[in-house]
Amino acid sequence: MKKILIIEDDRVLSEELARLLQSAGYEAERITEFSGVAAQMQKADADLILLDINLPEISGETLLQEFRRKSNTPVIMLTSRTTEIDEVLSMSCGADDYITKPYNPTILLLRISAVLKRSGSSGSGVQQYGEIVVSTVRGSLTCGKREQILTKNEMIIFQLLLERRGEIVTRDDLMTALWDNDEFVNDNALSVNISRLRGKLAELGFPDAIETRKKQGYLLK
Repeated sequence: MKKILIIEDDRVLSEELARLLQSAGYEAERITEFSGVAAQMQKADADLILLDINLPEISGETLLQEFRRKSNTPVIMLTSRTTEIDEVLSMSCGADDYITKPYNPTILLLRISAVLKRSGSSGSGVQQYGEIVVSTVRGSLTCGKREQILTKNEMIIFQLLLERRGEIVTRDDLMTALWDNDEFVNDNALSVNISRLRGKLAELGFPDAIETRKKQGYLLK
């Protein structure tokens, strides 16, 4: 059963969403305390998050930007705003979809199903990069019969690059993503991790997967 986290400060709407999701066969969890929401999002380990743009202590866009540094869990933004700029802003912050309130329950469920299918989110921690199967649970990259085991830092780096594939990820972004790891990482250690990750990708037949953009950062092709 897929788990969906609801972050909505309107109690009535939040409860309504939970009932809708449960009737559709999902496990629904609600956030009711809006202090330290980012930490609660990480702890929930949900398959998808419904995130309201207007929250009491932090905007949904800001929260999403912070969350995206550490996770690629699908997020659908919920908002009463209807202007195009709000949709563009939400998507640029890393949202997977956007729906306005009052929402049509059938359409919302269809959007949720589509995002889960598109992301391949099944709670298994498995993603795809070309012919490579990425398992965050095993911490491995598998291509055919070949497998490479990544360290925790290497997996964090690769996940961020994969999440933002085709975009330049700065060294500062990578350092921020690694900030909460138990192992301290300085600038030199980051370079070592990048080099080792490249070597493991090369062993799988992808020697040029990570491109260095001088004075900018890295790009996963």
